[in-house]
Amino acid sequence: MAGLLLVCLFVVVAQTVASAQGRGRGGGNPGAGSQGRGGGNPGIGGRPAGVGVDRGIGTASDRSGGRSDDGLATASDRSRGRSDAGLERARLMRDNGRRADEELRERPGVAEHLGTPPGRLREEYEAALALDPDLKFGQFVAANVLARNLGTRNPTITTEAILTGLRSGDSIGRTLQNLGLSSREAKDAERQAKREIEQARRRRS
Repeated sequence: MAGLLLVCLFVVVAQTVASAQGRGRGGGNPGAGSQGRGGGNPGIGGRPAGVGVDRGIGTASDRSGGRSDDGLATASDRSRGRSDAGLERARLMRDNGRRADEELRERPGVAEHLGTPPGRLREEYEAALALDPDLKFGQFVAANVLARNLGTRNPTITTEAILTGLRSGDSIGRTLQNLGLSSREAKDAERQAKREIEQARRRRS
């Protein structure tokens, strides 16, 4: 009897140990094993649904209160504005340059009056146009004539100084006054330059 009791006790102890080991491997509760791998409860071992790059992009507008949408929408507008301004600038330069070519071809006396070869005068005008696409060839010629007529007595009056005044939005008369002439002196100087230019235009080489 004592031997039989020892055998039964051994069997019970062996079964108890085997059951404990099975639970330690997750075999006794499949739910626990799947949760550990992130399959049953995404909050424990896996990534929550909706977290990632796509979720960040999709909610950018909400987080910024619509500012990101405004930025994307207006970026194109701002770029188009710069593009339109560049096209208009190029158009003005092209049109003014074409008129200058016609003027020099039909009235070569203007370049002769300034003592400058027509090609050289055209190049100088082209350089001035790059800074001020609105500059007319007649204004450029007038600036050169005025600088030649007045520069000796008024060293501040140069072609570049007059062109700078025109670029800032001032008239030739206002620019001459800013450079030291009185209102009457500026008007007289403009009239004299205009007469010279008209005579030069009528003269043919």
